[in-house]
Amino acid sequence: MSIWQTISEAVAAVGDSLLTVLKRITGQPRERDPQSSVAFTIGMIALGAKMAKADGVVTADEVAAFRQVFHIQPEELANVARVFNLAKQDVAGYDAYARQVARLFTDRPEVLEDVMDGLFHIAKADGVVNDEELEYLRSVAGIFGLESRFRCISARHVKAAENDPYEVLGIEPCVLDDELRQHYRALVRDNHPDRHIAAGVPEELIAIATDRLAAINSAYELVARERGL
Repeated sequence: MSIWQTISEAVAAVGDSLLTVLKRITGQPRERDPQSSVAFTIGMIALGAKMAKADGVVTADEVAAFRQVFHIQPEELANVARVFNLAKQDVAGYDAYARQVARLFTDRPEVLEDVMDGLFHIAKADGVVNDEELEYLRSVAGIFGLESRFRCISARHVKAAENDPYEVLGIEPCVLDDELRQHYRALVRDNHPDRHIAAGVPEELIAIATDRLAAINSAYELVARERGL
């Protein structure tokens, strides 16, 4: 059974409430990685759907971006569309979902950062991350306890004059070469897709970690070239 069928059946069992399913999973033992994967996906769907509505309009590009993030197989489109539409129509606010996801992965900040990267991917699908979407993302990051990481996460996605490779790497420009190398190696280790699968991120979403690692590598290559490393 696919993760989409599992979610669809779980939602049907509790009366079409994504938040209820998420709360039930959050209350279960954390070591149940398959359940964590389902919870992650529900949280990502709900926050992604509300992300797409943050500026008042759900565009075709944003829906397409959601499908790209999850690499949905054609035979699963009906299940995914049902869950996505439930999330859009849910009267529960995005903060309720964000708190449940934060609670489930409180000791796995790298998973919460995966969620943020996925939301940015959806937000920028129409070519721009507007002020409403940026405030939404900042608010979710705050609920996740990622306030100090928000600028670094944003720098991977939002192209602005103040963003530079050091911002992407999350390190100060005055850092010494040896410390830069050590920091980069730690980033590569911590952002390897295998670590995210082990942490409960569904395989359908590992592209997020892969894209993040690509941004880190690109930033480091630029800094290394400038420094002659």
